[in-house]
Amino acid sequence: MSVLPNCPSCNSEYTYEDGNILVCPECAYEWTLEMQDIKDNNDIIKDANGNELNDGDSVVVIKDLKVKGSSSSIKKGTKVKSIRLILDSRDGHDIDCKIDGFGAMKLKSEFVKKI
Repeated sequence: MSVLPNCPSCNSEYTYEDGNILVCPECAYEWTLEMQDIKDNNDIIKDANGNELNDGDSVVVIKDLKVKGSSSSIKKGTKVKSIRLILDSRDGHDIDCKIDGFGAMKLKSEFVKKI
C-alpha cells in the first residue's frame, strides 16, 4: 500500500485516490501529484505587498535597514536594480543585490516592494 501525501489545502492525512486525482474528504480539495511537484519545485518569493518577485526586477526598500558592521544604514526609498533571488536561503535573506554606496548585499523580501 502506498502512502499518500497530506492535503496541500488543509493538511488532512485522510486523502484518497480517485483515478489519477487525489481527493481530500475533509475540504473537498482535488489535485494531482504532478501539480504538487510543480508547486514544490517553483518556490515563489513575494514582496511586502504580495507581488511575485523575479530575477532582474527592481525594488524599493520600505523601511530603514541597519547594516551589520557599518555605522550607516540603508534608507527607506532606496532603489535596488537587477535583483537575484535565492530560493534555498536558510537565514531568510532571499534577495541578492548590489546597492550603490554599500556594494553586494542580501535583503529579506519582506522589506522591499516591487517597482
